Amino acid sequence: MIPLDTLRDLFDYNYWARDRQLGACAALNEEQFLRPMGNSFSSVRDTLAHLIFAEWVWLERWLGRSPTPADRQQVAPEKFPTLDSIRERWSALEGNMCSYLARLDERALERPLTYRNWRGEVCTYPLGETIFHVVNHQTYHRGQVTTLLRQLGAEAPAVDYLVMKDEEIRARAAGAKS
Repeated sequence: MIPLDTLRDLFDYNYWARDRQLGACAALNEEQFLRPMGNSFSSVRDTLAHLIFAEWVWLERWLGRSPTPADRQQVAPEKFPTLDSIRERWSALEGNMCSYLARLDERALERPLTYRNWRGEVCTYPLGETIFHVVNHQTYHRGQVTTLLRQLGAEAPAVDYLVMKDEEIRARAAGAKS
């Protein structure tokens, strides 16, 4: 099982990388943000909305709820007409996610999580595996956002884990010099 501190670090990375990509998305105009691009999720907006959806649905499951397809409308792409609306919803979700992760202990990671998926099937996994799944899933779709940004002629920022770690090292070094 992946240690809880590592999972928390991966979520810190997840939000760091998200913020870098959202910053790059600010260079897009409305048409580019919404343009169908033939990707897994049609547009940059739709891909970002999917990332919000994924975090939302898993947090709901971790909190003991199994959202239904009707509940999914709460985080449908149409709810996010602008990049600012994406930022607002994701920021609130991040607060809830971090609060949840802060309350966990190592033993919780091994507990079974049982939920009903979108097809109505009952699934059970260790909680820790589902937490890891979420950050891994987000990384996969961040790669798609990078591709979409490049296809739209926007600069795609580096979002590698070690880039974040290098920034942390430089920030600590700068703080030590002060």
